[in-house]
Amino acid sequence: MPRKPGYDRDALIDQARDLFWKQGWAGTSLKDLERTLGLNPGSFYAAFGSKDALYELALDRYAAGGAQRLRALADEYGPLAALQRFPALAIDPSSPGARACMLAKTLLEVGDRNPKITERANAHLSAMENLIADLFRAAQDAGQISRTFPARALARRYQSDLLGLRITAERDAAEAGAIAAEIADGLAGLSARAET
Repeated sequence: MPRKPGYDRDALIDQARDLFWKQGWAGTSLKDLERTLGLNPGSFYAAFGSKDALYELALDRYAAGGAQRLRALADEYGPLAALQRFPALAIDPSSPGARACMLAKTLLEVGDRNPKITERANAHLSAMENLIADLFRAAQDAGQISRTFPARALARRYQSDLLGLRITAERDAAEAGAIAAEIADGLAGLSARAET
């Protein structure tokens, strides 16, 4: 009977996500990962296969966390209020990684050097845009936002604003807080013009 590994794989993926998020794909060496995760080379390869395979798991974990937070807000507050609250949550200073979006950082850093990782990051960004568009549609269905605003266009703009907000948060947390409030206020402006 094979022995159970003496580590929590999910916890190790979380640790790797935070390290990759801070240092990037190229900036994180195998030695960095082994040291941070407390694994020797043989255990690392047995658990994850390669640095790239672990990076993909870290991207998946990062993307799933953001989508879960946005869905939880929607369940608790409704679609429009969730979209208004999410920007401040996205720049939470207690975040274990960097403040800039890990998916966007991956696209900028990795580019053509690793198409598989780049495609995965892009797919996660597209999935998040789809979730945001669904929430804008739900807000329209609830009469909170006019249907004259295409949900897909609103989602693209919102996601773009979030990505810019998170870059600003890397530079100046106070300024980012003000921008998060402006994004929320802008959505309230759409709500004020909702169809009756």
